[in-house]
Amino acid sequence: GSSALVPCGTTGEAATLSFEEHFEVVRVCVEQTNGRVPVIAGCGSNDTRIALKNMNKAKEVGADAALVVPPYYNKPNQAGILAHFETLLENCDLPIVLYNVPSRTVSDISVETMRKLAEHRNVVGVKDATADMDRVSAQREACGKDFCQISGNDYLTLGYMAMGGTGCISVTANVAPKLCAEFINACAVGDYATALDYQDKLHPLHGAMFADASPGPAKYGLSQVMKGFPTELRLPMTPPSKEAKNQVDRALERAGLI
Repeated sequence: GSSALVPCGTTGEAATLSFEEHFEVVRVCVEQTNGRVPVIAGCGSNDTRIALKNMNKAKEVGADAALVVPPYYNKPNQAGILAHFETLLENCDLPIVLYNVPSRTVSDISVETMRKLAEHRNVVGVKDATADMDRVSAQREACGKDFCQISGNDYLTLGYMAMGGTGCISVTANVAPKLCAEFINACAVGDYATALDYQDKLHPLHGAMFADASPGPAKYGLSQVMKGFPTELRLPMTPPSKEAKNQVDRALERAGLI
């Protein structure tokens, strides 16, 4: 039921993959989806040249769009963030989904910067993980009602969509894709009573996915619903604690998945 796939998003193990591994993951994802849904490849970097290299490779292997964070760690100002994205847009025609996640990048795409970027035909939307619900309305006013705003926080998606959002790029959907798709579909048609029932069922799982460093809990959850799923993690990520695993188990039971 998922309407798109996002290989090598930034909160998994993408940061531990070599360039070759990263785009082999994207290539296999494109191959397996076989055009049934769009593939949005993670392409962000804090080096504009590398981000551009990533986008060109994503296009080469068949991705439909790129998910791109603003540069992290080096903390550019808004002029630098704008120049970063403008350079990518000028040199590669792969559509971009902006990914605004200040808690991880320490840089925030301001509403005004987003307005400027949204004017470009190849900026197709934003994954908004600011956890600031006011951004939805502010960005609708700045970027237009047709600008695609996608929640980056599972637990806020119900309210986010009620305010004008159009979906969620979800962590929980890695473990519970059918339930998450049904929840989003209910929101999309304005059936918020049904959506609230799904929210109540899924809310413990949303929290459990971050009971320890990501993607440890998600991989553990997958191993519970898909027996034999590998749970190995690349350093510096380590396995989730016993307490985190117990939280995931309880949440999976609450959602009716085990």
